Amino acid sequence: MDIAAWCRQARILIVAGKGGVGKTTVSASLAVMAARVGLNVLVVQLEGEGSVASALGHPGPIGYEEVVLRSEGDEGLVRARAITPDEALLEYLADHGLRAVSKRLLSSGTIDVISTAIPGIRDILVLGKVKQLERTDGADLILIDAPATGHALTFLGSAAGLVDVAKVGPIRVQASEVGDLLRDPARCQVLVVTLPEETPVNEAVETAGRLEGSVGMTLAGVVVNGRYQELEGLGANPEEAAAAVGGRLDPAHARVLREAAQFRLQRQRLQAEQADRLARSLAVPMLEVPYLFTTEIGPGEIDHLATALSEAVAGLPEPEPEAQLEPEAAAAER
Repeated sequence: MDIAAWCRQARILIVAGKGGVGKTTVSASLAVMAARVGLNVLVVQLEGEGSVASALGHPGPIGYEEVVLRSEGDEGLVRARAITPDEALLEYLADHGLRAVSKRLLSSGTIDVISTAIPGIRDILVLGKVKQLERTDGADLILIDAPATGHALTFLGSAAGLVDVAKVGPIRVQASEVGDLLRDPARCQVLVVTLPEETPVNEAVETAGRLEGSVGMTLAGVVVNGRYQELEGLGANPEEAAAAVGGRLDPAHARVLREAAQFRLQRQRLQAEQADRLARSLAVPMLEVPYLFTTEIGPGEIDHLATALSEAVAGLPEPEPEAQLEPEAAAAER
């Protein structure tokens, strides 16, 4: 599948998953992949989440004002910014002619009281800002590094809850518009990240089901992060392998190599079983990225993973063309 076309399936792509599965790393890799094909990408980091900026080599934290993290070629660009509920509320008030009020709230320290007065209002403030960015920012793709699964479901389901609670007024309007955004697959989709392990796969399947069922979102696919790549000759006898290249191993070294090979082969089998189970459970595109044997993720590792994601997306089948209506049916539709 064409990479640029895949990235343009929806204007907003929310990257969600269980804590520790690599959402932030995947978000950074997706941003680089999209920029390489000439897209203008905006990465939105939410309060308390990991830093895409540091993974791409940007010194220090990012704030409410956007920063440029990387340029690729003539047009490809990766920008990033953070969104917090308090800053989103202050901007909302200022945009509605209440700048003086927002300054007093900030100076008096009552901003937290206001932004927590209604359950779910903090999430709607953030999502409302995302909705504004979708309408006004020049990005081809907006990537949201979402909270961990438990909070993400509450976060993304907040719109429906507030629509039920607030029957009239600006809060209901904002929640209703956010709900429309999340449920429109041309505007917003969600990408679930998981590891090829039993518990993360279980949670990924449950999360996908709840996002589709309760929130009404469309899944762009699932990223299986940390997949061990197969190594040719991994199960070979180490003594025979050494002899084939004119060397020899002492028994202790040969035993260690055999044990390491068996561990990796077993790990690969377990991962394959879980990846197969995930594929059977979710009828969505599955993208695999390799496990990196490193303790830190930096620009070099992100480049490697972006290449792996590009290959995975390129290997997806082209979408089926929409069925054309027969002339009589088309006339009837009109």
